[in-house]
Amino acid sequence: MNTRTIRQGLLRTIGNLFLGRLIEVLVKTLHIEFHNQQVLDNLERNGEHFILAFWHGTMLLPWHVFKDKKYMGLTSQSKDGNVLAKLLSRWNYVVTRGSSSQGGKVALAIMIDFAKYEGSVMVTPDGPRGPGMKFKAGAVVASQRSESPLVLLGVGYEKKWQLRSWDKFQIPKPFSKVRLVFSQPVRVNKMAQRDEVSMAIEQCDSDLNALQKEAEQLCK
Repeated sequence: MNTRTIRQGLLRTIGNLFLGRLIEVLVKTLHIEFHNQQVLDNLERNGEHFILAFWHGTMLLPWHVFKDKKYMGLTSQSKDGNVLAKLLSRWNYVVTRGSSSQGGKVALAIMIDFAKYEGSVMVTPDGPRGPGMKFKAGAVVASQRSESPLVLLGVGYEKKWQLRSWDKFQIPKPFSKVRLVFSQPVRVNKMAQRDEVSMAIEQCDSDLNALQKEAEQLCK
């Protein structure tokens, strides 16, 4: 076993033991504002489940913000995904495992059924391996087949640490401003043809990148 493998194993162990507590402490210092949150309020008031999508590199805060709502969270089947899955379970998410490279079809079917009959779903549409900030098909397909609206979320951190990972993972610095910007609901007709679904995916990619820039600008 090489040094890198040992280090990664140690970090995962630390993550399993302390990550949730560290995030709780950090979030209490942040100055968080929500923009266009009435979109979610209106959907919930009307009894509609939705699919909420945000970039993988910005996911630290969204997962925390929506804890204890018993939404479904999608994580990969990797060792890193194990850490996130355990954390989400502690935060009262319904966790399903899978990605475009492993277990994806089963996870997609579970997401569709959950969104249709049980509750709302949260996904990172560029995960688990990227390319970063490039919208994959799963969230749009799940939205279409479950007939649940898709809501996009841009997440801006005023001051942050940015890791050298594929997703350029962002960790807000203590006492920073944070801005969460929600899109209007995106609805994809259940009878839409493949080319229409492809256009919807491209539009979501453009819109989520624009929302991300807007959220970052609001922090300045």
